Amino acid sequence: MARAHWGCCPWLVLLCACAWGHPKPADLGGQDVRNCSTNPPYLPVTVVNTTVSLTALRQQMQTQNLSAYIIPDTDAHMNEYIGQHDERRAWITGFTGSAGTAVVTMKKAAVWTDSRYWTQAERQMDCNWELHKEVGTTPIVTWLLTEIPAGGCVGFDPFLLSIDTWESYNLALQGSNRQLVSITTNLVDLVWGSERPPVPNQPIYALQEAFTGSTWQEKVSGVRSQMQKHQKAPTAVLLSALEETAWLFNLRASDIPYNPFFYSYTLLTDSSIRLFANKSRFSSETLSYLNSSCTGPMCVQIEDYSQVRDSIQAYALGDVRIWIGTSYTMYGIYEVIPKVRDAVAVIRYLVWLEKNVPKGTVDEFSGAELVDKFRGEEQFSSGPSFETISASGLNAALAHYSPTKELNRKLSSDEMYLLDSGGQYWDGTTDITRTVHWGTPSAFQKEAYTRVLIGNIDLSRLIFPAATSGRMVEAFARRALWDAGLNYGHGTGHGIGNFLCVHEWPVGFQSNNIAMAKGMFTSIEPGYYKDGEFGIRLEDVALVVEAKTKYPGSYLTFEVVSFVPYDRNLIDVSLLSPEHLQYLNRYYQTIREKVGPELQRRQLLEEFKWLQQHTEPLAAGAPDTTSWASVLVVSTLAILGWSV
Repeated sequence: MARAHWGCCPWLVLLCACAWGHPKPADLGGQDVRNCSTNPPYLPVTVVNTTVSLTALRQQMQTQNLSAYIIPDTDAHMNEYIGQHDERRAWITGFTGSAGTAVVTMKKAAVWTDSRYWTQAERQMDCNWELHKEVGTTPIVTWLLTEIPAGGCVGFDPFLLSIDTWESYNLALQGSNRQLVSITTNLVDLVWGSERPPVPNQPIYALQEAFTGSTWQEKVSGVRSQMQKHQKAPTAVLLSALEETAWLFNLRASDIPYNPFFYSYTLLTDSSIRLFANKSRFSSETLSYLNSSCTGPMCVQIEDYSQVRDSIQAYALGDVRIWIGTSYTMYGIYEVIPKVRDAVAVIRYLVWLEKNVPKGTVDEFSGAELVDKFRGEEQFSSGPSFETISASGLNAALAHYSPTKELNRKLSSDEMYLLDSGGQYWDGTTDITRTVHWGTPSAFQKEAYTRVLIGNIDLSRLIFPAATSGRMVEAFARRALWDAGLNYGHGTGHGIGNFLCVHEWPVGFQSNNIAMAKGMFTSIEPGYYKDGEFGIRLEDVALVVEAKTKYPGSYLTFEVVSFVPYDRNLIDVSLLSPEHLQYLNRYYQTIREKVGPELQRRQLLEEFKWLQQHTEPLAAGAPDTTSWASVLVVSTLAILGWSV
């Protein structure tokens, strides 16, 4: 987690994170699908044989006199999504989930991850690896104390642990006669060798001013103003999170999957600007844009990325104070609500699914490719904002499942389908989840879906005092589920960047998130997952706005800016209160007003008709005559050329 840190340590760097925490659920789990006790062991065909790489890693550990080696799931900038050449944990374990820590001793190897990835880890890891279904440094240290002898050394790459994480490990090991040892050369990299993917080298480009709001010179002046006003009187600010440098200079690239960042650090003082990156990636126009040929206070000096540690060390030898980690890049200080282009892409996809799923020709992977294609056709599109979660039936019970070309399921009219997807646009970032059923859902599926929907509505319409933290209101999204003894094991929402990180820390509903403030964007995404059967999640992006209250006061609420209707076929209207119905119908009217004209302008008449049908007002106790199923019948008959 990122926080402001003060000090003069010559190499101290805080690794800022766009983090989305997930608590461990008490009611999830199951038996390991692997059977390592048989000879030969029973393993899924998807496991990766890691014997050779583990043997080589242990040889490297011996040369460093290490009893254990920690392999985190991140890169040197704590990015949520990481480049292929930084996927060390995935390469050494075979487990490709985005969250999880690996630890290797001379005799054992283990991975700790949360409930989203338990099944995936079991399917991908061979019997060299133990799976621990818990997270945090405490269980890892507890395991280490039983596995390594007194006097043993635990090695780690100092560029892959944040200061907070390092302090947590160090504190837990104090008094145990075991110590942490910083190894600046990553041992997994040595084993990976020439097979390791190269560092990206695509051009770093300046974003057009129409999409930035402020010039980089204005932003630099603003940061310097904050430095001057701060009671600690910092002489410099060090930016280590990639979104911070990208934001400051209005620069973008494609080093990180789904996030338009580039590997960089920035050291900003009151008289100089130093940008650490690969200079060969800047065109002459971009160098001119940065005033890189001069040496004044508004000239950006480009230095090699690999020199940041030495440069910070040299700077810190003087009488200086370095402000490490700042919050200003994390706020949603955006003036315009995102356009409806993303909703058009999602609606096009849902309409297409209704026509093609009954044919039996659509699978999870081809569906994911198509929704990404539809987004790519929208104006100012810059690709997906994360790997699309396209999950049918039991796969939807895995909260962060993504299909591959080789491993996927067919979409069926008899099963639920969960789509969690988003786009990067020059003028914004999106993230939306819809769950649908084209056939006849069970009563329990409808109840679970409706309770998830109620949770989404209850949090979205909540009015709360200004400066309230997200964790104080998060339970509103769970209350309807709790009433029935149901729950979900992931976070309720996360900050959303502006053509930056789709999971932008520190906005959100976790205990380590900052208080809500006007202008922030966050997701609201309750869910429910029935292991081995189905999964439900309803996610919208919401803008924090001032609330209108009867009496004067400083209060906030959320304004939903995702404009895709929910699945009427899954809503049990009898569970909705009059207030819920009023909110839904008002939301549907907003969708009609914002998205309908755009569909008509583009002559997307089939999609416009679909939208009108799916935003008809809901009434308590009235049968739903415009369900997904009924629209499916109409669409199918139309394909066959029958009159309807």
